[in-house]
Amino acid sequence: MIDIDVYSRRGCHLCDELIDELLELAHGRARIVVHDVDTRDEWRSVYGSSVPVVECRGKRLCRHVLDRDAVLAALAVKA
Repeated sequence: MIDIDVYSRRGCHLCDELIDELLELAHGRARIVVHDVDTRDEWRSVYGSSVPVVECRGKRLCRHVLDRDAVLAALAVKA
């Protein structure tokens, strides 16, 4: 099972909505790992207020809104 990383922050309604959609889309096919950008200076400097960001295997899939096609394509790639 692959990991899909979500960079978000507490209190971000866009983050909460995207995570909910992503959990449903990836259910049983990927593990969703949520990272709070405010817990690390390096994440805060990279992502700033541009959250949520979804990445898989080091590749950015989408930012702010869920790109279902990009996520589905990432889920289709074999390791």
